[in-house]
Amino acid sequence: MANFIDRRLNAKGKSTVNRQRFIERYKKQIKKAVSDAVTRRSVTDIDKGEEISIPTRDISEPLFRQGQGGKRNRVHPGNDQFNRGDQIKRPNGGQGGAGQGDASDSGEGNDDFVFNISKDEYLELLFEDLALPNLQNNRLNKLVEYQTYRAGFTNDGVPANINIVRSLRSSLARRIAMSGNKKRTLKLLEVELEQLQNTPGSKAEKIIALKEQIELLKKQIAKVPFIDTFDLRFNNYSKREKPSSQAVMFCLMDVSGSMDQATKDIAKRFYILLYLFLTRSYKNLEVVYIRHHTQAKEVDEHEFFYSQETGGTIVSSALKLMNEIQQARYPENEWNIYAAQASDGDNWADDSPHCHDLLANHILPKVRYFSYIEITHRAHQTLWNQYQDLQQQFDNIAVQHIREAEDIYPVFRELFKKQAV
Repeated sequence: MANFIDRRLNAKGKSTVNRQRFIERYKKQIKKAVSDAVTRRSVTDIDKGEEISIPTRDISEPLFRQGQGGKRNRVHPGNDQFNRGDQIKRPNGGQGGAGQGDASDSGEGNDDFVFNISKDEYLELLFEDLALPNLQNNRLNKLVEYQTYRAGFTNDGVPANINIVRSLRSSLARRIAMSGNKKRTLKLLEVELEQLQNTPGSKAEKIIALKEQIELLKKQIAKVPFIDTFDLRFNNYSKREKPSSQAVMFCLMDVSGSMDQATKDIAKRFYILLYLFLTRSYKNLEVVYIRHHTQAKEVDEHEFFYSQETGGTIVSSALKLMNEIQQARYPENEWNIYAAQASDGDNWADDSPHCHDLLANHILPKVRYFSYIEITHRAHQTLWNQYQDLQQQFDNIAVQHIREAEDIYPVFRELFKKQAV
């Protein structure tokens, strides 16, 4: 029999650490389940936790066993059915898969291991290794971010910031200034007293006077405190404005009549993923929502996702409105500008070249990154060709195609994967 004793400190929150270690070990299986959940869920439930199922065979742990040890002799009986080289037939039900063959009255098994991950764990796995491309530090943000740094010493402060070396140095300087002359005078008087005491016939009155002076000086020197509040020095900390990266994301969604409900649902799923990613990863970020058919309109978050308005299709109206908003509120020298556009590719034929012109001359030179997803089962039309042409000319535009809901998460990760330094 072998005993294993765990002498590690059993600190608080050990179960939390073990849970994170478990998630890290089986991250591959968990991330697959998380990515599959994106397409199964409804739009309103996309940010909730998830129930994860892991096959038992994937969570096997190493076991410690007592070895047999020693020398053993075994006798294995032979058989009267098989000879060397014979092929053994398959048992009944071995080829047909589940449900074929006779039922068994024995045997045991284990269900898959199932556990729940929280909303934060779910989102952390969902957006791992993702980032806004080409993010740069711009001018100081209006919501100023401060950075604390050392700024010398001060006479006032809290005990936690006291500087012992500086305080003792100040104390020594003060004591030298206040008692240095007295100590020199005391030394001279002590030498004079010693000479008088060693000289025969010295006047007793003078000796007594010297002793009184020496005693007075010693009292005065003793009254000088070793340390005084005047001596205390504290580490001084100051705050200065810290350059921060401020960004704006333009979300442009086609809501024209050609976008059926299933296509709109896919677009909404993509934008909800994008919204969750942005708000979780970047606190200092603004989102501008634009819906368009023949006309474009800036809307709030609720109207963007739930409005029933529809109509014809002029894609350039959204690009034009985005450019106007950007020029009025988000100067490119102060903001990192991003845009994500979703459409089914259906557009008025004469408008697609106009979209190309707006992007090439007014939008792409100013934005850090422009992503376009086309949600369709049909052959690509003129709008896709125009965007593909732009992708050949500019390195800050990405074009992706989504056919089914299962393509949303892989396309999303491809668009916003963290770039290598």
